[in-house]
This record gives sequence, C-alpha cells and structure tokens, in this order.
Amino acid sequence: MSAREIVLTGITTTGTPHLGNYVGAIRPAVAASRRPDVQSYYFLADLHALVKNSDPAAIHRSTLEIAATWLALGLDVKRAVFYRQSDIPEIPELTWILTAATAKGLMNRAHAYKAAVQANEESGSPDPDRGVTMALYCYPILMAADILLFSANRVPVGQDQKQHVEMARDIAQRWNHHYGERFVLPEAEIGTDTAVLQGLDGRKMSKSYDNTIPLFAPPDRLRKLVMKIKTNSLEPGIPKETEGSTLFEIYRAFARPEEVDAMRGRFAAGAGWGEIKQALFDYLDAHLRDSRAEYERLIAAPDYVESVLRQGAERARAVATPFLAEIRRAVGISRLG
Repeated sequence: MSAREIVLTGITTTGTPHLGNYVGAIRPAVAASRRPDVQSYYFLADLHALVKNSDPAAIHRSTLEIAATWLALGLDVKRAVFYRQSDIPEIPELTWILTAATAKGLMNRAHAYKAAVQANEESGSPDPDRGVTMALYCYPILMAADILLFSANRVPVGQDQKQHVEMARDIAQRWNHHYGERFVLPEAEIGTDTAVLQGLDGRKMSKSYDNTIPLFAPPDRLRKLVMKIKTNSLEPGIPKETEGSTLFEIYRAFARPEEVDAMRGRFAAGAGWGEIKQALFDYLDAHLRDSRAEYERLIAAPDYVESVLRQGAERARAVATPFLAEIRRAVGISRLG
C-alpha cells in the first residue's frame, strides 16, 4: 500500500455546481489535489445519483457540468485520480460482496432510511416503507464500497454524511473479522473551518431550497441573482451589520482579508444595498471570469471531458482490479485453476 495518505471524495451528479459547493468542497479539494504527500481520489457519483434522481437527461447533463467545473477550476488530474463511479465495475461487485456481510440492523439505523420511515408514519401511511427503494436503503453499502475499494484513510464529508463513513468502518470490521484484515478502516474528516454560504433567501445555499447561485452563471444571470439576495429594509446612509448578511458572507468567502476589511467599512458607513450588491457582482464576475471561460470551453467539448474521465478510470481500475481479485479469493469465488 502507498506510504502516502489516501483521501477520497465523491461528488453526486445531481444539479449544477453553485457558489456554496465551490467554497465548501471544490476549492479545498482542488488545493488538496496538489499536495505531494496525499493520493487523492475524486469521483463523479452517478450511481449514487440514481437514489434520488430518476431523470436520465439531468444526470447525464450534471455529469458533464460537474466534471467541467472541477477541471476548469484546476484539479490536477495528473496527480489526483478523477473518474466516474459507473466506469469502475469493481465498485458494484464489491457492493454485493459487502452486502452479503452487512447486518440488516445496521441499515435500519441509517439516517435517510429512518427519516423516510418517520415521514410515512407521521403522514398516517399504513406502510412505513412506502416509497423507500432498495437503493435508498442500501446507499451506505455502496458508499462503503467506494471507500474501501481504494483503501481510503480519510473521507472528507459534511456532518450529514459522517454516519455513512462510520458504517463503512463497521462493515469493514465485520468483513475483516470473518475473512482477514484486508480493508483499511476509514476516518471521516469533518471540515470545521469550511465556509457554508447562505443562499438567496438567507437559508443555507442548497439545491433543495432552490436558492442557489450557479458558479458559472453568465454575467447577466449572475447579476440578476445577486440582486435578488434577501436583505433588510435599512436605507442608504444607515450603518449596517455584517453579521448574518448573505452579501457579506459571500464576499468574504472570495475576497482577500484587506478587501474584506474594506467591505466591512462600507457596511459601517451605511452603503446602500444596491451599491453593495453591485460591488459583490463585480467582484464575483471578475474572480470567476477566466475559469468560467474555461468551463464554457469544456462544456462545448464533451469528448475531451470524456477522455479525461476514461483516463482516470484506467488509473482507478489499475488499483481496483487486483484488490478486488484479492477480495474475491478471500470469499471463495476465485478461479479454480
């Protein structure tokens, strides 16, 4: 096994990347991809996307948009391994092998499944499992296969995904107990200093709330969205608080410290909301201009993006294929001679 630490991150192919995705996940991951002491794996989790998204065109489009976003922002694909989950057949095979060793009671405790059951019970449904697919129920096992196949030491996740990494540890420990110590036990990494941006309505920026600002929105649309950000009714000339201000938080996530201080001064001096919104738009537009142009070039060149993902899949399978062969031998389904 490599002496370098192995870090793995999955990006579900649902929706278009937005400013919150960038500052919370993409920017730190791209920076980490350049570290010589870490072997990074980044994958497009299109099999996971099937859990919640039944629109084939949306998943297909999201795959291109997310891949183009990461490439446009400078992901080092020579150092990091960047691939599409569905291009690695070893993942679903390992999922089934792990399923055979996973206790149903463990899956019963998964937050997403419990939330679905609770919603059904609260609605008065006679069937607590109404609308629950096996993909939703077994989601943690597929995630465990993603992690364990590449012997990841660390898995950066949000707080809502921490349980899934813990379940991957439980599954690996149970399997190791029965078949021998082959799986590395992963650790969840919860970023405590990662920025969480508010959206247009003041809530956390999320596709679920339909309050996002797409990262590479064209200038005209970007400006319209910035102008829609919710503010209070304080008029120009009245000092304004930066605490809790969506405008200020977004600006701070992108600007240099001295620029943030200057913006804080404008708030204190009573700048009007329209003036502040225009300043935020101007800053974002300038900051994202070059990478947006590269993104647009990549969106128009899907064959190139596909070739990058295929090359990443070859590198990923160079690790996955021999490791899965070892796992197959351990459970007794290897060749006879």
